[in-house]
Amino acid sequence: MNGVWPLPPVLAHRCGGALAPENTLAGLDAAAASGCRGVEFDVMLSADGTPLLIHDETLQRTTDGHGRIADTPDEVLFGLDAGSWFDPRFAGERLPTLDQALTRCAGLGLAVNLEIKPAAGYEATTGAEVGRSLRERWMGFPCALVLSSFSDVALRAVAAECPAWPRGLLVGRIPPDWHSRCADVGAIALHASSRGLGATAVQAVRSAGLHLAVYTENNVRRAADLLAWGVDTVITDHPERFREPPFR
Repeated sequence: MNGVWPLPPVLAHRCGGALAPENTLAGLDAAAASGCRGVEFDVMLSADGTPLLIHDETLQRTTDGHGRIADTPDEVLFGLDAGSWFDPRFAGERLPTLDQALTRCAGLGLAVNLEIKPAAGYEATTGAEVGRSLRERWMGFPCALVLSSFSDVALRAVAAECPAWPRGLLVGRIPPDWHSRCADVGAIALHASSRGLGATAVQAVRSAGLHLAVYTENNVRRAADLLAWGVDTVITDHPERFREPPFR
């Protein structure tokens, strides 16, 4: 097995799952308040090359802005409301930078699965910039941190800048070439959809010496089965449901 897996058994999806607006500092606070010990979030680059937390390539779904993240400068992005779409009580919540998110996670003691989420055409640039940010400012990050991405290019780029942190290759359903792709990007883990995943596939990944994280599982009984089969970490929208062993 590729070393000790650093992440806890349960992570809150996109910072706080369904408890708060996704990819926000409020979400990190909500995850910690629920008793969750770790979070997953998405990082993309602004037009100015700043790593910030957001899932979509466009602003419309989760902010009051419009257009592509990659075409929008920081001075516009950081004035947007990223909370009202979820609930009026989160009005004025801002898009956080990666630095702001990691500062909050450090203060809350939250482990991090940082998903590199490049806009189309920015795979290498996003991986490299995230890697530089981590190398220059976060080598002393006090909590566990794993880097993941659906983009093999982004994973190779981040590894070139900061090889110290473990990497996971993100996939949907586990593809036939999962083992060779993990080897190619130096991943110690495969991150796969929990949908349709069975014990045989879990054992195959673990027998190959890789760790396994799954997303996005909200059923407590199903999550317990996945962990019993050998899954290392379950990512969920409902961290508040996972308060008892084997989740804590």
